[in-house]
Amino acid sequence: MVIKNEARIKDDHIREIRSAIRHRATWFYFLLDEARKRGLEWDDFARKAIFRTGCLHGESNFTKTSDLGEFAGQFANKLSRQLFEMDVTEATENRLVIEFNYCPLVSAWKNLTDDQDEIAHLCDIAMDGDRGIASTFPGFRLDIQETIASGGDVCRLVFTAEKMEED
Repeated sequence: MVIKNEARIKDDHIREIRSAIRHRATWFYFLLDEARKRGLEWDDFARKAIFRTGCLHGESNFTKTSDLGEFAGQFANKLSRQLFEMDVTEATENRLVIEFNYCPLVSAWKNLTDDQDEIAHLCDIAMDGDRGIASTFPGFRLDIQETIASGGDVCRLVFTAEKMEED
């Protein structure tokens, strides 16, 4: 597996924000590394903490909707699209497909370790934030189909909305 993660957008403002994201990914890496060195079982608590963060973000920063087309504009807002070089490849009421072409977190982790399996694992934990966001929308389901950290060309997130039964 080879992780490909090259930024295309070179705007100075976007670089600055990506730098802040990389800095936080570095915190994340070192916190978990220190826990591991102390023999702590960190996977479970890291996942729960990141998921809770996603839930908090979903509850406080998103307007509730049952329409994934509307949700797309919130999740894949203009700044997020630039930072992660996102492409919304489908956005309907019931299905949303977003492809991330760059990830500043993966960029940070690649500078800290050559262990690509560990990077993929850290990425999956970080994605618990996205899972947390999705969980705050009743009827939404998130399927992470591909990730840059696992050697994919993109991170492909597919959100689907379950049809609510009418009374």
